[in-house]
Amino acid sequence: MNVDAPSAPRRTQVNERTILDVRQLTKHFAVRNAFGFQKGVLRALDDVSFTVDKGEILGIVGESGCGKSTLGKTIMGIHQPTSGDLIFEGNDIAGQTPSAARETRRHLQYSYQDPGASLDPRWKIRRSLHEPLVIHHGSLGYDEREERVRAILQAVGLPAGHLDLYPHEISGGQQRRVGLARILTLQPSLVVLDEPTSGLDVSVQATILNLLLDLRKQFDLTYLFISHDLSVVRMICNRIAVMYLGKVVEFGEIEAVFETPRHPYTRSLLSAIPEIGGARVTDTFTLEGEPPNPGNLPSGCRFRNRCPMVQPRCAEIEPELRADWPGQEAACHFAA
Repeated sequence: MNVDAPSAPRRTQVNERTILDVRQLTKHFAVRNAFGFQKGVLRALDDVSFTVDKGEILGIVGESGCGKSTLGKTIMGIHQPTSGDLIFEGNDIAGQTPSAARETRRHLQYSYQDPGASLDPRWKIRRSLHEPLVIHHGSLGYDEREERVRAILQAVGLPAGHLDLYPHEISGGQQRRVGLARILTLQPSLVVLDEPTSGLDVSVQATILNLLLDLRKQFDLTYLFISHDLSVVRMICNRIAVMYLGKVVEFGEIEAVFETPRHPYTRSLLSAIPEIGGARVTDTFTLEGEPPNPGNLPSGCRFRNRCPMVQPRCAEIEPELRADWPGQEAACHFAA
């Protein structure tokens, strides 16, 4: 893939450029039996904290079921947090009233993993792109909306003729472009991208990634980039958060984490990247077994049942993120 390198600054602390400050975010779901009675709790997110700076791209990675998409949807308000704070542009958006949440969504947008699912199949593209402006900018007349929609469509590389097509008449890559155009009509400052390249051919992935980088510069955007594709994350992200069963187990600047992964889970993910010429990122580090049930997590470190470095202390004390390395944090008692 020919993707330009990111140029945004990388920071790990709250500062004047911080656009999103996630503090001890927790989301638990009730598990109910066939009769509707609660029989347990699924701990999808536990005490997740990080910051996102204006203009950067923060990658969120991990296995399926680790809580990546739940994190994005909780930040968006699709899921209400069980506890914790979400400070977006200086305002706490956790548990907002409907009217306040509606105003927030003008500045904080979500790109769904399946772009076709976010487009009404009965509507032509024109109506789908006009709709956000009708809802959030009702004072705009039709001609003003049409002018903005055509300009945005051009920015994402689609001809104006697509406005008269239905979603099923365009390709998956074009649907993603339309989804991005729909988001950009509201001129957001932060976009949560949930697997933005999944299901696309490699050549189309490269086109979409370059488009995302171009739009970031053109519209002064910040991205929270959720993905399972570590190669893509390394190409375009400034920093990375590695998640395992609802916890952030490693966080830091992209090159620091990829060159010297501190957490054994991060090492296992990086060793799984296919090797096509050149040297592997890390030595082979194979995991055994499956992740434990999120509704019945083990004591201490939730990774210990699969970790080759496990010691008795791991069953007794849950490790916290330690910032013992420049630009890098890891939640492991024995990380070095």
